[in-house]
Amino acid sequence: MRFLYYLSLLTLAAYSFACNGDFRERAKGDTREFVVVMDSVDWDSKTSNALRETFGKYVFTLPNPEPYYDLTFMQIRSRSQLERIMGHKNIIFAAPIDDSTTVAAQVRAFLDESTEQRVRNGESFAFPLVDHWYKDQYALILSSGSDSALATKIRNTESALLSNALDKELLRWNWFVYEKKEQTQYSDSLWNDHGFKVRIQHDYIKRIDTTNFISYRRFLPENDRWMWVWWKDNVKAISFLDDDWINQTRDSLNQQFIKGRTDSMFITTEYRRAVESYSFQKDRYLGYETLGTWQMINGAMGGPFVNFTYYDESTSRLFMVEYSQFAPSVRKKLRFVRQFRAMGRTFEADSLYLTPI
Repeated sequence: MRFLYYLSLLTLAAYSFACNGDFRERAKGDTREFVVVMDSVDWDSKTSNALRETFGKYVFTLPNPEPYYDLTFMQIRSRSQLERIMGHKNIIFAAPIDDSTTVAAQVRAFLDESTEQRVRNGESFAFPLVDHWYKDQYALILSSGSDSALATKIRNTESALLSNALDKELLRWNWFVYEKKEQTQYSDSLWNDHGFKVRIQHDYIKRIDTTNFISYRRFLPENDRWMWVWWKDNVKAISFLDDDWINQTRDSLNQQFIKGRTDSMFITTEYRRAVESYSFQKDRYLGYETLGTWQMINGAMGGPFVNFTYYDESTSRLFMVEYSQFAPSVRKKLRFVRQFRAMGRTFEADSLYLTPI
């Protein structure tokens, strides 16, 4: 096993890069693909199936369901192949700690003796490595006392495992969306005139601007996207704020402002498909993220949407930010939904804003 890499040495190297400026190459590969490193005899094991059911589970809040991540299984055949594997954006090394396979030996090489013992005792099993071998990289070492024990731990911690991977992916999309340029004049205007802002991609154009509703559109013939913001002042209590209220308010705003060729054509939520909502805390704001699909009433159109609802208790203000896409010729839409999820998290509100009298 001369081609094993030892984590302690690489940790020192990574620390040196961090201190002196990181000039390493970026990791390669699709941000939505995980390379799963397991011995080929384990590709039909309980662990591999747990990984498929977790990282590869289907997302149904889309016109056509897509896997949460695409998984590509690989085994270690040589040092050069291991080096290539370690250059990917997203990597999972998974094996029982005392297994006899090459991957298990590599997992042990990654861990020090005390960490190995914690794995054997069932105290730890997941070890994320962020930007460790390359920039813009997320690697995950998974190990436990047996195949069944590792599979159980993966299933029992699905939410945390996916949340950590998604956090890294959204950071990537944030860089990708705004790396070229952004419409700072729009976000500055929102901040100066209305006391909040959200970052706006470089080629969105303002469309509607009313008292408390503004929309922007990024029109491309094959991939039409738009976003809107809405706000309400003097909201002293939010006992009414739940999934039903969010979707009823969204539908009302879409019916009023996001229309088709005629007034009888307007957007509404497609409730026959999955609609999911999650609450989260962003700085001082209570946030809700709602994902699903929309349809055009009296028109053959539809696509995915992502809505953010934020409440700022310090100023008693309620906000909505929504993103939608119409791209019938683009079959895989999850990457654009993830971009929306990154964009909506750039929301900020001015804590010193005074509501106009």
